[in-house]
Amino acid sequence: MEKKEFQLNDIVEMKKAHPCGENRWKIIRMGMDIRIKCEGCGHSVMLPRRRFEQKMKKVIQSAEE
Repeated sequence: MEKKEFQLNDIVEMKKAHPCGENRWKIIRMGMDIRIKCEGCGHSVMLPRRRFEQKMKKVIQSAEE
């Protein structure tokens, strides 16, 4: 299994869409837990790092761009 690369302020796509219909999330906090914010409605969710890595599909936009 490949290691997924992501960093603070990246825009990521999750496997399941948020109930508001948006599937783009911004990483706003990193540590043992990762907090992501919905780009559609602004709702934020905190997930354990392991669960986040399982649910993340891909990085849409890197913070470096």
